[in-house]
Amino acid sequence: MRNFVIVSEKKWNKNLKEKLEKVFPNDKWFLINKKNDLTKESLDSFKADKVFIPHWSYIIPASVYNNFECVVFHMTDLPYGRGGSPLQNLIVRGHKKTKVSALRVEKGLDEGPIYLKKELELNGTAEEIYFRVNNIIFEMICSIIELNLKPKEQTGEVVVFKRRPPEMSNLHDAKTLEEVYDKIRMLDAEGYPHAFLETEYMKIEFTKAKQNDNEIIANVRITKK
Repeated sequence: MRNFVIVSEKKWNKNLKEKLEKVFPNDKWFLINKKNDLTKESLDSFKADKVFIPHWSYIIPASVYNNFECVVFHMTDLPYGRGGSPLQNLIVRGHKKTKVSALRVEKGLDEGPIYLKKELELNGTAEEIYFRVNNIIFEMICSIIELNLKPKEQTGEVVVFKRRPPEMSNLHDAKTLEEVYDKIRMLDAEGYPHAFLETEYMKIEFTKAKQNDNEIIANVRITKK
């Protein structure tokens, strides 16, 4: 019997543990969904053999990745796109598809060796894409376990993405309908700063965008600043 840990607080990863338990019923599966619970002590108590991290917005402590085999999933074809806000940075650069990379966590950000990669289409809202990624990650975890995959060093040109701060969600400088649509959909997920416009007194946020030939229809939320 092996002991595996899933680390995520996101709703699109909620069913991952249950799905994996059905495929590997003779193994034990644990879930960590709170920042302060990802510690060497908690993983020691689980006797963790592998730690799978599908979506995590916090720094992973060195005491964790130095003592356990931690596998993180990054939404770019590494080493292209190391760094923050991978989905948003891909879409603003015009990418229609990418690869999900499964890599071992090491000290350098997204610099660890790669277990495997799988194709991902980038159509739809951010939340739709994250649910799609969850299904891909499920398949990748199954492959890593069943084939006992060993990671190999990254090769290719390194391109680093910078994390996009909330102020970059402003639509004020958008020049085309396509640009507006992409910015709304790439931020349309729980926990992300939605695309917005501002007046002197109000903030106007946009979600659920649909693009036609010459217009965009979207849900709007207006709040006082």
